[in-house]
Amino acid sequence: MKGRILIYSIVGCPHCMRAKSTLHELNLTYVDVSIDNYPDSVREEVKERTGKTSVPQIFFNAKHIGGNAELQELVKDKTQLDTLIDDVTNNEVPPDAPQLPDPSLMKNPEIGNLDFTCELDEYALLVRDLKASGLIKDHRSGLRVHKQSFIGKEFVDWMVQTKRVDRAKGVEMGQNLLEHHFGHHVKDSVNEFRDDNTHYRLMEDDESSALNAGLSSECEPRPATELSEYLRRLILAIYSDFLSSDGKSVDYKGIAESKKFNLYVKTTAELIRLDMNSLKREEKLAFFINIYNALVIHANVKVGPPVNLWQRYKFFNVVSYIIGGHVYSLQDMENGVLRSNRKGVGMLTKPFGAKDPRLQVALEKHEPGIHFALVCGAKSCPPIKTYSADDIDNQLKAAGEAFLESSDGCDVDMSRKEIRLSKIFKWYKEDFGNTKQELVQWIHEHMNDGDKKKQIRELIADRNYKISYMPYDWGVNSK
Repeated sequence: MKGRILIYSIVGCPHCMRAKSTLHELNLTYVDVSIDNYPDSVREEVKERTGKTSVPQIFFNAKHIGGNAELQELVKDKTQLDTLIDDVTNNEVPPDAPQLPDPSLMKNPEIGNLDFTCELDEYALLVRDLKASGLIKDHRSGLRVHKQSFIGKEFVDWMVQTKRVDRAKGVEMGQNLLEHHFGHHVKDSVNEFRDDNTHYRLMEDDESSALNAGLSSECEPRPATELSEYLRRLILAIYSDFLSSDGKSVDYKGIAESKKFNLYVKTTAELIRLDMNSLKREEKLAFFINIYNALVIHANVKVGPPVNLWQRYKFFNVVSYIIGGHVYSLQDMENGVLRSNRKGVGMLTKPFGAKDPRLQVALEKHEPGIHFALVCGAKSCPPIKTYSADDIDNQLKAAGEAFLESSDGCDVDMSRKEIRLSKIFKWYKEDFGNTKQELVQWIHEHMNDGDKKKQIRELIADRNYKISYMPYDWGVNSK
């Protein structure tokens, strides 16, 4: 290729990712310029050339084709695409084509002050208009007041008058707002938009304690697996910056002041509109482990670590994110999803009732390995790591082996014929076995080969041993 395909992008932009994926599928080599790695002058040049402040912006030599939507249209028009490919294949980059930024100008991404945004979801634009319409306000219904709500019939009236659609189309658009998790029924989980006096509310207007409540993302939502992987990489970078060398303590103050954390907080808005029901087992495991661990860090930074029994109870039952239109607390993620809707410590009932829509997201079978992956923020918790769907089982296996090899997880005193275990095995005993023998057998099977495993094998064969549980150190894992 004598010429050049140039794509301007920003970090975390789903349309940029899709455009680059399309070029890759077409076997077309391209140069990616992430404009958030360069000074404002580069952004201004792109803006002047394209008249756009959204990304991606794509050039075939000097020819500006537009963004991802325009690229997808080109793929359908083979004649025009072939002409562009022929140009970059046979002709060198002309002087009037965009020039690559000077590499010496590269810097760390500036977070929070970018003029460029991703391409907007069409329903995000509709919500933007709805918020400016005056329909959203406090409505009284009998003795109740539905704060910051709008009425189904009034929404349809507004659609007919301002968008020039019929009532059926107006109802369809309202239904799509619900299904895209922009809004919901004010009283229950009924996911049906009605052309009557039913009250609805935008997700961002909910009075919720979730740490991503009140945030909104106008970008077309990326798949949950894609977002999870992006958040995984971002949290990995944060961990690398603020974890101690032993991986057990976190500099929460440092995180709070970091640009990467500010980016992370903004990105949690995308969790609100995810489609969770299509995830496979491995994807759910990696997604919820990573999000749980990130939420603990987020809560320790914003809320503060729990220091007594009551605060710990509140921390795990109240600290939450809105994911796919539903609130998930730490308890919900651990016991509802990852433990296949089992009662947690101190819980009188299962997290999800029979009609709870979150039950559809829960794993079909509990996964014991999650106990070595979930980080609670205390010193006795497993070390902080991140997980990916494509290798989750091996990663959980390795995490379990590492935990059992540590003195925090398992210790053997042969002189007393005693196996001392983390209280995790006491609190969640049913996940590992119904009897003492089943528990110890599970531990033996999931240990790495070594002296400790040989000792436990001897005790199992002797059938004369006892189990005790070590004190759990709830001291905060902060520096």
